[in-house]
Amino acid sequence: MQRWQARVMVEEISTQVCIAGGGPAGMMLGLLLGRAGIDVVVLEKHADFFRDFRGDTVHPSTMNLIDQLGIRDAFERIPHARLPRLDAVVDGIRLHAIDFRSLPKPNREVTLMPQWDLLDLLAEEARRSPSFRLVMDADVTGVTWTGQRVTGVMAQTTDGELRVRADLTVAADGRDSTVRRALDLGIDQFGVPIDLTWFRLDRPVDPVPDTLGYLRDGSVLITIPRPEYLQCGLLIPKDGFSDVKAAGMGAFRDRIRRVAPRLGSVVDGLQSWDQVKLLSVQIDRVQRWSRGGALCIGDAAHAMSPVFGVGINYAVQDAVAAANILVPVLRESGVGPAAIDRALVRVERRRRMPTMLMQRAQMAVHAVIGRGVAVTILHNPPTRRERAVIRLVLPIVRPVIARLVGYGFRPERIDADVLG
Repeated sequence: MQRWQARVMVEEISTQVCIAGGGPAGMMLGLLLGRAGIDVVVLEKHADFFRDFRGDTVHPSTMNLIDQLGIRDAFERIPHARLPRLDAVVDGIRLHAIDFRSLPKPNREVTLMPQWDLLDLLAEEARRSPSFRLVMDADVTGVTWTGQRVTGVMAQTTDGELRVRADLTVAADGRDSTVRRALDLGIDQFGVPIDLTWFRLDRPVDPVPDTLGYLRDGSVLITIPRPEYLQCGLLIPKDGFSDVKAAGMGAFRDRIRRVAPRLGSVVDGLQSWDQVKLLSVQIDRVQRWSRGGALCIGDAAHAMSPVFGVGINYAVQDAVAAANILVPVLRESGVGPAAIDRALVRVERRRRMPTMLMQRAQMAVHAVIGRGVAVTILHNPPTRRERAVIRLVLPIVRPVIARLVGYGFRPERIDADVLG
């Protein structure tokens, strides 16, 4: 009997830049490179962007970039919520903690938009550039090497195996990055004392003012207003989800009622643990952002905490800095590997310090909220001394916090020659 050997067909693509991951960092970088005429391929492991992401916040600095790209009208057509200030309810007292109206015009608010809608918008705009290609349902499985240099990636698609050959490979595939793991860049991990349970609640029939978070008796509840519901996150001790579930769904609902009594009417909508996801909170940073032919950006370079909601913002800032530095180099005819690698080092130098500073600020907040101590922060009604502190201190710190949250450290602008 004649035996037949099945042949595995491998599709091959050659490009200047291959980006692994179609999140905010990958899509923004792909859009900018495509606009600048750089041949770029973005590989996204999922078939679409419609998933519950960790973050929905689009910060003022990112809105400035949306304006630069000229896609503000398209952005405005997508349902979203605007928060010119972020309120927190502390021990029953509503505080106007952050007021973005102190920032320069025109973008003086945080916009809350489901991340899948933002990614769809960036992808739609990127597809207008003939040098841009987005491959969905393409799960990157590893990198390819020529000697000590990265020369592309391998990916699994619905049609079989895909090999992408590239002058530059960019890891934008998240905190569990396959590409980062293959590069063996070393990573510094910073202990975080909390995790986040992630769930939806219906909006109460009696309207509740948009509120970013509730704090009471050592508990913290995040409430992100989406158009039709509240996306909520309840902080729990690190690796404590099994204990939370063991206490029962009733105890979980009661905890939400205690920290946010005004949501008590909708908490009974939580009936099963299938409605609650665990998001592991971590802060880490690669020791080196690049090696020959490859660069890490976004969560692949630095996992951020949910504190201040800056994950999308920092991923986008990385992408803009990378585009500003890489486009002039990649446009040069006959550009060699050494020139590309020097540019990658420049990207790291520009973005490392802003990342370190924000992560340190996040860890300082964790040091406070991670204790889980049931103490009264504010009396209700506040004491005379507490009222004096609120009246005198908040007006001073609000502009500082608005600048920190709204822009971060070293916000980026798209260079004119990148915009085209």
